[in-house]
Amino acid sequence: MHDHIARAMAVKGKIRAVACVTTKLANDICFLQGTSPIASIALGRALSGAALVGSTLKQGQRMALKFEGSGPLKKLITEVEWDGAIRGTVAVPDAVAESVPAALGRAGFLTVSKDLGMKSPYSGTVQLCTSEIAEDLAYYLTDSEQTPSAIGLGVSLSPDGQISAAGGFMIQSLPPSDLVAVEKIMAAIAKLPPLTTLMQDGKSPQDLLEQLLEGVEHHPLESTDLFFRCGCSRDKVERAILSLGKAELERMIEEQGEAAVTCEFCKQQYRFERSELEALSRSY
Repeated sequence: MHDHIARAMAVKGKIRAVACVTTKLANDICFLQGTSPIASIALGRALSGAALVGSTLKQGQRMALKFEGSGPLKKLITEVEWDGAIRGTVAVPDAVAESVPAALGRAGFLTVSKDLGMKSPYSGTVQLCTSEIAEDLAYYLTDSEQTPSAIGLGVSLSPDGQISAAGGFMIQSLPPSDLVAVEKIMAAIAKLPPLTTLMQDGKSPQDLLEQLLEGVEHHPLESTDLFFRCGCSRDKVERAILSLGKAELERMIEEQGEAAVTCEFCKQQYRFERSELEALSRSY
């Protein structure tokens, strides 16, 4: 099954529902990052979470989720763009822990940043509630964006450590709330088998939405493919080097004579020889 996200609206627009599968995407990104099993599970959940929370982005918009905690993973970042492009990185990819909350740490913050094409990006931060990716995202949406949300995320690993299934769902209650429909959906969520079991059984995001919205008037919307794409380029790296300032750049030339910058998302390395750094220095 190819990675994609499916959408639906229920009870005349009072409920928004989305579901996704991200198995290949998560595998590709975790391979680039060289993640341990627990880091793969955490990053895989965060990638699905980014797809779900970013499902309402419009053309040209993008969003980033940053989990920072006291655990061995230290920091986890995922970014999603309006067309379904997703990327992610983790600060300590070889971290070892017995669970995602233990890996992320019980103390920390979740920051959601949205570039909506305005003069400046929007950013909101909440303390980690349980350090479970799904629960913290639902808490953020309910507390900071006043959109009551239920989120489920699942990642399973094969014996060789690769991701065998990854995906999730998000249900949001929009004003004015329909309490009867919400109660039916919450009951359906409570009876839902493990997400990874459903995906390994061949259930699609559309199938999942049908199961979650059973008995509730709804209609499907468009679906979008999800895929890995990094936004790095040599020009962007040059601008980052220039942002260090002329004094710092000259110190780099004097002490190191060259520079190597590795993209945290795709691991592409950009090398700059002394002559290239000197040319950048002259551009101030």
